[in-house]
Amino acid sequence: MKKTIGLFLAGALTLAMTACSGATPAATTSGAAGTGKKALTDIVVGFAQVGAESGWRTANTKDIQDSFKTAGIQLKFSDAQQKQENQIKAIRSYIQQQVDYIAFSPVVQTGWDAVLGEAKAAGIPVLLTDRAVDSKDTSLYVTFLGSDFVLEGKKAGEWLVEQYKDKTDPVSIVQLEGTTGSAPAIDRATGFADAIKAESKFKVVASQTGDFTRAGGKQVMEAMLKSQKSIDVVYAHNDDMGLGAIEAIEAAGKVPGKDIKIITVDAVKDGMTALSEGKINFIVECSPLLGKQMIEIVTKLNNGETVPARIVTEETTFTQEQAKAALPDRKY
Repeated sequence: MKKTIGLFLAGALTLAMTACSGATPAATTSGAAGTGKKALTDIVVGFAQVGAESGWRTANTKDIQDSFKTAGIQLKFSDAQQKQENQIKAIRSYIQQQVDYIAFSPVVQTGWDAVLGEAKAAGIPVLLTDRAVDSKDTSLYVTFLGSDFVLEGKKAGEWLVEQYKDKTDPVSIVQLEGTTGSAPAIDRATGFADAIKAESKFKVVASQTGDFTRAGGKQVMEAMLKSQKSIDVVYAHNDDMGLGAIEAIEAAGKVPGKDIKIITVDAVKDGMTALSEGKINFIVECSPLLGKQMIEIVTKLNNGETVPARIVTEETTFTQEQAKAALPDRKY
């Protein structure tokens, strides 16, 4: 009897020490890290959005808000206005409010370890949406839900290689980059470069950030048209910068889509419209509709189920004819 009681007390002491230590299990194996199973209507999720810099981002925000409303899960929302310090402030606020889960789309890749460590210490699982972080400690977040940005850049480059397969003359390319330091800007450039590197005729003669905005794309394109002797192709990391480039090209008396070919990423409605009109030549899709998948992740974690550390969204590409066919039913 004494031996049995001793074993019981030792087990209870170990359990109490674990609870007091603030340690949490690895996020990729269990998601309900501090709260246990709850009714969905009792769950609170804090979401720190990048901002509203593009049509894609606006559609992403709306889809997430609508999805959480439909599911009956409370969503606390903050707009970081494309500033990392605002996102860090929002995440710390969510930690203080003891929300059940924190989700955010990182403005840039680096500089998150400290605040994510605070969330981990508080037992709050973190979900990365749309963009990844560059951290050696993958236990700081549960999962990353979003596109394969390298593959998007590769698809853009592969289309270009196919279009110019019978050409031998040099092809001058300008690149309109996304926000400096952001995952999509880095990865879309990498994928594109890998796809075209085997053929010396392709030359990226200028590359500059347009910060994912239409105004930024227009401004950068205006400068490039003045500084470059010849531009054959524009590769824009999103539709909005491509649409800004179209304005600059038309103002310079050239025909977008003909005099200068344009490749973009996103496939939002304005971009698809320009593609259907022949002003853009090719679009690689990057879907902003992540709300349903976020609900599925939260539901599984709340039930104590395992979720993959990386969840890739399913996406396609569009030519002019495909854009015409898709536009009537386009949701964003």
